[in-house]
Amino acid sequence: MTRSRSKVFAIIPAAGSGTRLGAEVRKQFLPLQGKPVLIHTLRQFEFCPDIDEVAVAVPESSIVEMERLVSEHRLHKVSKVLVGGERRQDSVSRVLGRLVLKDSDIVLVHDGVRPFITPKKISQVIKACRSHDAAVLAVQPKDTIRRSNGGGFFDKTLDRTALWLVQTPQAFKASLLKKAFDKARKEKFYSTDEAALVERCGVRIKIVEGSYDNIKITTQEDLDLGMLILERWKLSSLH
Repeated sequence: MTRSRSKVFAIIPAAGSGTRLGAEVRKQFLPLQGKPVLIHTLRQFEFCPDIDEVAVAVPESSIVEMERLVSEHRLHKVSKVLVGGERRQDSVSRVLGRLVLKDSDIVLVHDGVRPFITPKKISQVIKACRSHDAAVLAVQPKDTIRRSNGGGFFDKTLDRTALWLVQTPQAFKASLLKKAFDKARKEKFYSTDEAALVERCGVRIKIVEGSYDNIKITTQEDLDLGMLILERWKLSSLH
């Protein structure tokens, strides 16, 4: 029977090698206060009432381990654990092709190593996407930003009020995201995020204010900072 209502899907690409951390364990599986980074991420989507299903892409060698973790941590919304691709865009494309989507559905893409997203922020970006077809979380830089073309000297100070640091999740109407990926595939175009693919289809993307806690863990310094963020979150929940 065909379902009548629209649904919200989350794609979590987590197939990266994590080479910058220099650890034997891939960064998405590194422990953060007793749980893998990726599990912290997935739990936020599990707890978000606006999310219907979650699909995660991991390296082929991690499929069995990922399925075990999903069961162990009772992540009931994780409906698919799939083999990711060489690059983020490849992983998202593979998962997108496996989801049964209506054009009116909403699809979110979120980095597997951004464990400090919150259900509230997830819901905010979904709400914005319902109104604008495409929405991303972003924050403005705190520091002065200068440009250097040659690398040795500055040549221009940029207006930071016009600049945004893009985060995830990024949310899109399903028909739009599929169109953007089809176009990129035909033109052999690669980008570091889905928003750039959608913009190439002539769509303007709604900015939703993110959080400075919503860091991406790529270095040891990020992991250390993540420990501090978790400690602060725990303390704030006690008051």
